[in-house]
Amino acid sequence: MNTFLKRTLILLSIIALGLFLYSTFVENIFGKRLSPKDTVEFKLNDLKLEVFYNRPFRKEREIFGALVPFNQVWRTGANEATTFETNKNLQVNGMQLAAGKYTLWTVPKDSTWNVIFNSKQYSWGVNAEMQPMWDPNYDALNIEVPVQKLPNHVEQFTIAFDNSTDNLFLTMAWDDVKVAVPLK
Repeated sequence: MNTFLKRTLILLSIIALGLFLYSTFVENIFGKRLSPKDTVEFKLNDLKLEVFYNRPFRKEREIFGALVPFNQVWRTGANEATTFETNKNLQVNGMQLAAGKYTLWTVPKDSTWNVIFNSKQYSWGVNAEMQPMWDPNYDALNIEVPVQKLPNHVEQFTIAFDNSTDNLFLTMAWDDVKVAVPLK
């Protein structure tokens, strides 16, 4: 066997072993994720907004007040911390938010949610004890928005941008709940 072929086979074996070990110990790259990653973007003129998050499914579970407890900080999705990025300064519910990248945290309640833009970047949403990794010392903005009850259930947690009325909103919906954060 020639030297080139031997080196190629060794290299391919190392790559295959690396993929196997990564899949086994870090993330199963060959299996379907329980909470798939997603990115939503909004672009208008020179404004660019982006949210990266993980989308858990409802699976007939009771969500708010049960799986996601009321009056406690939630990582707003699953797995990695949800991030919100803007290239321009924004007015969020009338308050100033500087251009930059933030982690997005929420405190769901029965009739309102607190939405928190935090300047610290976290590698994961919760620690080993399943407590949010959120540090309030880095909160850039904390606002309260009303809950809208939906007539139908949303199966998979969804974050979107809504500009349908010429007013821009960051929306979050899951189960029978939707919140809309006004952006300017």
